Amino acid sequence: MNISDKILSNAERLTFSLRELYSQSGYQPYRMSKFEDYDLYSRNKDFLVSDSVITFTDIGGKLKALKPDVTLSIIKNHSDGETTKLYYNENVYRVSKSVGGYKEIMQAGVECIGEVDSSLVGESLMLAAKSLSLVSPHFVLDVSSLDILDAALERITDSRHLQEELVKCVSEKNAHGIISICEENGIDTLSADSLIALLSLCGKPERVLQKLSDLCAELECKEAYDELKEALSVFSDSDLLEKIQIDFSVVSDRAYYNGVIFKGFISGVPDSVLSGGRYDKLLKRMKRKSKAVGFAVYLDMLERIDEEAQTQAATDTMLNVALPKGRLGEKVYAMFAAAGFPCPSILEPNRKLIFENKEAGVRYFWVKPSDVAIYVERGAADIGVAGKDILLEYEPEIYELLDLDIGKCRMAVAAPKDFEDDPNRTLRVATKFSKIAADHYASKGRDIDIVHLNGSIEIAPILGLTDVIVDIVETGATLRENNLEVKENIVPISARLIANKSSYKFKGDSIMKVASELKNN
Repeated sequence: MNISDKILSNAERLTFSLRELYSQSGYQPYRMSKFEDYDLYSRNKDFLVSDSVITFTDIGGKLKALKPDVTLSIIKNHSDGETTKLYYNENVYRVSKSVGGYKEIMQAGVECIGEVDSSLVGESLMLAAKSLSLVSPHFVLDVSSLDILDAALERITDSRHLQEELVKCVSEKNAHGIISICEENGIDTLSADSLIALLSLCGKPERVLQKLSDLCAELECKEAYDELKEALSVFSDSDLLEKIQIDFSVVSDRAYYNGVIFKGFISGVPDSVLSGGRYDKLLKRMKRKSKAVGFAVYLDMLERIDEEAQTQAATDTMLNVALPKGRLGEKVYAMFAAAGFPCPSILEPNRKLIFENKEAGVRYFWVKPSDVAIYVERGAADIGVAGKDILLEYEPEIYELLDLDIGKCRMAVAAPKDFEDDPNRTLRVATKFSKIAADHYASKGRDIDIVHLNGSIEIAPILGLTDVIVDIVETGATLRENNLEVKENIVPISARLIANKSSYKFKGDSIMKVASELKNN
């Protein structure tokens, strides 16, 4: 029976193509039940994207879960002593940040478990690249090594907590954040040089590997370097080599993953559509002696892809820039103009929403300050400028490239001048920055009751609604006029240049040119 392409969605057509690719590569189909014993996920919650799992009690009284993951089930059914190559096409059920609840997510992928060596890691990389090529000719496969990253982290600190903070900065390409963490914790910033150097080693393997070799010799992680180099050698005679980049901003959970890891990006899609790597540590935690490598393609992210949109996205070299409305945005635009990216029409009295300067290669648009990060994260803007408060509160998946050193203020705890905290009572906190407040007091082990307000925060303790407030403080004049004072500073705030992660893969040179000019002006 012939099925017309007209009745198949992009994801469905891609599913059949991926199955054929994996089958021809020697991988066997894997099929699993929609349900799994909840105990499997409760023991490995840290591995899951979210620890929220849909559960139910079956007719036998056993607690079951609607599967949020495929890999854990494959490992559970694997026996040590054999090497298994499997491919799958399964739907999983996870909490999604974009929908604010559970979502059915289509996945296709491969897993190789057993005697995994560099050649099998290379085979997985090649399959990942070929998978992306089936989606679109406009793709990039970013490759990294957690073992090399770990070596750089251990040179700075042996504190697991600080290492995780540094890893977050690495994932954001946030070099200034790495320096700040060192300074705040009394660590010699020179010890962070190797980690910052890793961030700068981003590009084609032939350009990066020699410099990486020297750095790995210094970090005493030659074995990790050799694994990465050997795995990448699979592309040496392939046309796909030009699509491969080394980029250490690719990170995964260090408790489960190790060695070579990777992510795939498609032009016009705002986030990675493929993710994978070695996960020997996960098998060890599940009391297996085998090693493993694999990846998943997120088919649900590819529903809107079409050839025309791909061509348009790939040929549009203009940088889309989201500017925050108001005084801060005016300062930001002045910085861009002084750095060589002016757009005179933006200063004209009109009701236009989008402003272009093709010669400078920029396209500006004004948005509400709190929405800049959303436009950038979702790919409507390639870059933008947002306050650190917004980034801390909403944690968008973006790169934080530069501290512009403007819009300076601080996030602080304030209260009436005569207020004294009673640790025996729950502290009532008014704020519109609920996450920042919750994280701050959680780090102190303080029990709080958050009252989320969107305006007139200062009045809350005056009227007895709360004990304290957590808010942005610039001059402190409003606090003084209302008989309030800062009791504790939480974090300094300033404007940051941010970039969409996928846009960076395809417009990286233009984005870094803007960042460099802004930094030097």
